[in-house]
Amino acid sequence: MYDIIVIGGGPTGSHTAHLLAEKSHSVLVLEKNPGVGQKLCCTGIVGLECVNTFNIDDKVILKQANSATLYAPSGEPLHIERPEPQAAILDRSAFDKFMAKRAQSAGAEYRFSSRVTNVNFNSEQANVTVADGDKEYQVAAKAVVVASGFVPGLNKRLGLGDFKDYAVGAQAEVSAPGLNEVEVYFGGMAPGFFAWLVPTEKGKARAGLLARAEAGLLLKKWLNELAEQGKIKSAEVKISYGGIPLKPPPRTYGERMVAVGDAAGQVKPTTGGGIYYGLIGAEIAADILNQALEDNDLSAKRLARYERAWRRKLGGELRTGYWARKFFERLNEPQINRMFRMIKAGGIDEALLKAKDVSFDWHSKTIKSLLKYQIFKKLS
Repeated sequence: MYDIIVIGGGPTGSHTAHLLAEKSHSVLVLEKNPGVGQKLCCTGIVGLECVNTFNIDDKVILKQANSATLYAPSGEPLHIERPEPQAAILDRSAFDKFMAKRAQSAGAEYRFSSRVTNVNFNSEQANVTVADGDKEYQVAAKAVVVASGFVPGLNKRLGLGDFKDYAVGAQAEVSAPGLNEVEVYFGGMAPGFFAWLVPTEKGKARAGLLARAEAGLLLKKWLNELAEQGKIKSAEVKISYGGIPLKPPPRTYGERMVAVGDAAGQVKPTTGGGIYYGLIGAEIAADILNQALEDNDLSAKRLARYERAWRRKLGGELRTGYWARKFFERLNEPQINRMFRMIKAGGIDEALLKAKDVSFDWHSKTIKSLLKYQIFKKLS
């Protein structure tokens, strides 16, 4: 029997596995895909605070970014730039592999093509049911970490409840030789959300968007428009999809179980980015689980400390971000155009760029700063 089984070999699962294996706990990671690094529906942009906090290897960073251009529905641009880099664009596949290798070096075991279909708990252990091709078997552990991403059915079966709000992301790798910086688009191509073009390497880019529904159809239409404009070479590309929770599920812990990352809703509601917050959740989970294993107390009451701890760290950001997300969704295109014009005319963009407490990763201060301006009160 293992000490811990981690369901999911993405960065959050691998980081949890790494930290627990480092503490000499036996850890098994079950990954449904044939290998790590196969999740493509992610922009792979993280703040430099995330890079430094988690010692992300320079080899998995494609480039750093210090600027971006935002486009209103009217097409009017808003350029933002700081002298120093603010974010890193990751090679997402290489990053996932880097995190898994670090966990394996610490002693964690990985099994691929291993899809978890259910988990049953008793007073002694957790019994995990695994499907591997046509075969099905069980493996036991003292506790389970759910790091499977946005999988509502599994969350519900494990008693964590339903996700109350979520979006769908669609993304494709495109050829965009002339793209030099991140571009973000607002308007009909992604109603209530936004679309993006993110340069990666050698004239390539990630093009994607978030939507409530029909994300794939919206992206195909937008890619055709980009191709007609000459922004990208071709719209004939493979599209990948992924669900993104905008609010955490009712519970992120249970008897002999905790959930981390997207499975716990540890995602920025403003942008849908989940890497940094997921890694923070992984650190908290590993610390709580390590103590619980040492004390031989993996009860729901004991593991409730995990939810209290991560909500103290991230809860305020998630609440403020979700409020901003719902506020933005209520705006129509003329209102967004007006907001862009007033931000530029009032010098609000310059003021925010000069503010030292404006962060790529922590959005609540930026949101609260924006609320001081009358234009946002007028739009509400």
